[in-house]
Amino acid sequence: MFIILVYDANQKRVAKLHKTCKKYLTWVQRSVFEGEITKAKYEKLIFELKEIIDENEDAIIVYKFRTKKYYSRDSFGAPIPSSEDIFF
Repeated sequence: MFIILVYDANQKRVAKLHKTCKKYLTWVQRSVFEGEITKAKYEKLIFELKEIIDENEDAIIVYKFRTKKYYSRDSFGAPIPSSEDIFF
């Protein structure tokens, strides 16, 4: 499946969330990741993220698509820096 994952979290947990998501998906912009993922890896990712977040403060949204075939993305504005340019 292809997913887009978006999170909004307390600054204390952002670095851990970013590092965990990056193991499974491609970083797109700030707190946005996307990529192809198997069901097993998806379940592992979600388990790991739930271990990090505070469900009273943080939120994660996952958009799921059967395949990337039915997905398109338009982007506008300033280019997104590479993950090597971001320090957490």
